[in-house]
Parts: sequence; C-alpha cells; structure tokens
Amino acid sequence: MATLFFVLLLSLLTTCSSVSNENSMNADEHRALLDLVGSLLADSSWTELHPQPCTDTPWPGIQCESDISDADLLHVTSIHIGPDLLSPPPCKSFASLSPASFLHFPFLKTFSLFSCFLYPNSVSLPPSLFTSTPALERLVLNGNPGLSGEIPSSVSSLQRLRVLSLPQNNFHGVIPREIGRLRALQQLDLSYNHLSGEIPEEIGRISSLSILDFSSNQLRGKLPASIGSLQSLEKIDLGFNHLSGRVPPELGELKKLVLLDFSHNNLSGPLPEELSGLKQLQYLIMENNPFNISIPFFLSSLKKLTVIGLSGCGLMGPIPPYFASLESLTALSLDNNSLNGTVPDSLDLLSNLGELNLSQNQLSGEIGFSVEFVRRLGKRLDLRGNKDLCAKPNDKYEEASVRLEAAACLGPGIDNGGKRGVVEDGDGRISSSLDGNEVENCCYFGVSSLWTLGFQGIAIVVALLV
Repeated sequence: MATLFFVLLLSLLTTCSSVSNENSMNADEHRALLDLVGSLLADSSWTELHPQPCTDTPWPGIQCESDISDADLLHVTSIHIGPDLLSPPPCKSFASLSPASFLHFPFLKTFSLFSCFLYPNSVSLPPSLFTSTPALERLVLNGNPGLSGEIPSSVSSLQRLRVLSLPQNNFHGVIPREIGRLRALQQLDLSYNHLSGEIPEEIGRISSLSILDFSSNQLRGKLPASIGSLQSLEKIDLGFNHLSGRVPPELGELKKLVLLDFSHNNLSGPLPEELSGLKQLQYLIMENNPFNISIPFFLSSLKKLTVIGLSGCGLMGPIPPYFASLESLTALSLDNNSLNGTVPDSLDLLSNLGELNLSQNQLSGEIGFSVEFVRRLGKRLDLRGNKDLCAKPNDKYEEASVRLEAAACLGPGIDNGGKRGVVEDGDGRISSSLDGNEVENCCYFGVSSLWTLGFQGIAIVVALLV
C-alpha cells in the first residue's frame, strides 16, 4: 500500500511540474514586459527576482491569461504599477516610457499607473499605447505630475476601451474630438489637468457613458447640448472651469443622473425647468456661478436630493418653504447670496439635515428653530452676516455652540421691572425678551468657529461610482 501511494504521489508531482514547465509566455511579450518594468521601477533586481512573472515567479501587478487556441501559451493582460501594491518597489526618480514600450502587448486589457512620474521631467504618452494595444479596456493613469503633453487623437483607436481615467496629471491642450468614437466607454475622467478649449459636441455620441468628469481644468465655452443624449450618465462633474452661457434644457433627459456639479464656473440663469426630470438626483452642486435668479421651484420635485450647494449664485427673493419636503436633505448651502425675507421654521423638520449655511444674505426677522434642531447642528449651523436677522437668546443655544451672530430680538416676556427674562415656548422653541434700554446695545451669542459645507463626502461617492 505504501509503495502504491508513493507511485501516485510521484506521478502527481511529475504532472504538476510538467504543466508548470509547459506554460510559457510569448517571447516578445516577455521581453517587452521586462523592458517596460525596467524603465519604470528603481529596483534593478526586479527582472532577476521575477524572471517568469506569469508562472513560477508571479508579480502582483501582472496578470496573464492563456491563449484561446493554445492553452500553454500565456499573454500579458494586465499591468498595474502603484503604491497600493503589497510592498511595491518605488518608481525611478526619472522613470520613462519609450516610444516602443507597448509594441508587443496585443492582448493587454488593463494598464494602470499610479504616482510614478512625480518629477517634472515631461514624460509623454507613447503612440504605441494607443495604436498597438487593440484589446485595451482600462487605461488608468492617476497622480503623475510629470506626465504631460496632449491627449492624442489616436485614443480613438482603442475601440474596446471602457474606462479612460487620467486625473491629476499635467496634460494640456484640447480634449480631442475623436474621443467621441469610443462607443464602449463607460467612465471618462480627465479631471485636475490643464486642459483648455471647449468641450467637444462629440461627447454626446458616447451613449454608454456613466461617469463624466472634466473638473479642475481650464475649459471654456458653452455646455454642449449633446450631453443630454447620454442616457446612462450617473455623474457629471464640470466644476472649477471657465464655462459660460446657460445650462442646456436637454440635460433634463439624464434620468439616471445622481450627481451634477457645475460649481465655480461662469454660468448664467435662468436654470431650465426641464431639470425637474432629474428624479434620481442626489447631489446638486452649482455654487459660485452668476445665475442671478430666485431659487427655482422645480427643486421641490427632486425628492432624492441629499446635498444642495447654491452658495454665491446671486440668488434673490425668499427661501421657499418647500425645502421642508425634501426629507433626504443632509446639507443645504445658500450662503453669499441676496436672499431676503425670513428663515422658514420648517427647515428644522428635516430630520436628516446636518449642515445648514444661510450666512451672508439679507435675511430678516426672528430665528424660530427649535432647541433640539439648534443643538443637533451646533457649529454646522451658520446664519452670520444677516444684519436684520435676530434670535431669542437662550442658554441652550450657548450649549450648542451655534454660530448665529444675530442680534437678540424683543420678545413677549419683557419684564416691566427692567430685568431681562429668557423663556422657552410650550412647543420647545426659543423665546426671550430684552429690556428696552438694551435695544441699542444688542447682544451677540455663539462661539467663533469656521463653518464649511461638508462636500468632502462627494469624493467618497465619486470613488464608489468609479
């Protein structure tokens, strides 16, 4: 029995060894891979430690697949180099990409490079990356300030491309019109570069696009109406550019849109009523555009809104009471406008609201928020800079450290003896009184602190979408 077991074990080991030896990389791809990695990584021993990165000495950033017609032949299908790998070797101080870097990767599906070109040595994308990789589906180059030049029109050769993500690099020039030929593209991120010119109309031809991010560039001109044809779009971020003109009504056709960010541009009003069709919208970020309009009524129909950012938009007129019907709202920013009238008490009915900024407007009248609401928001409630707005002081306001900076109102509880009284209404709302002699020296209360609308959460959502 022992002899039989030994024979079977020896046979199994021989078979495994045979399989390992029979599987081999394509010679051209093997040589090209070692050359590419050698031009990027500072560790010169990489090729010695990983002479067979697809078989006996695998590398975590390299993936290979068997040839369809020859199972023993392996092709490189994924190359990933970045600090997220387990104990990765660093890139060279002056890493490079030669023009011939990608001539021998016909089966490559993914190429991703993170934080490798960190020095301004003007590395450009080699043409072979676009003309010799017909199987490429994901091209991700992120956080490479030394990667510069223009995005070539030959990018249109990558007909299988589903993800083109080139954020936080140093690309300049215009967005090539040929990019509209990438009909399989689902995610297009060119944010945080130095791209200029206009957004090409051809963008509207990429019908499968779900994420479009051109934020933090130097783009000018009008928003192309063709964007309204992107029926699969879930996120569009064009913030921090120099775009002008009006928001096209065609954008109301984006029925799947979750995030819309046109902040920090030069867009003008009015906003089209057609935007009422964005029933899935959760994040509306339009701050710092000279719309010069009243708050549009169509927002009342967007029941899934969680964040509204309309600060610095030249908004006029009163704050509409319909905000109280947006039950999912977590952050509302209407600061630095010309809003007037009173602050709707009904805002404190929003149980999910965690941040409210109405500062630097022309609001007036009494602040009627409940003590519970004021305590819950604390420093995330900002009503400063409204000189005709007044609050009825109460110790519980002070406990909440709310940043109101509003003069105290005269209330019904004035003590004829000239003493100041502070009372609380039966419904839990703040009320108080002041001696008439104190009117000219209105008190201020609340501690000093900076308040900023917490849009940092948007990055998390974007990351999840990507």
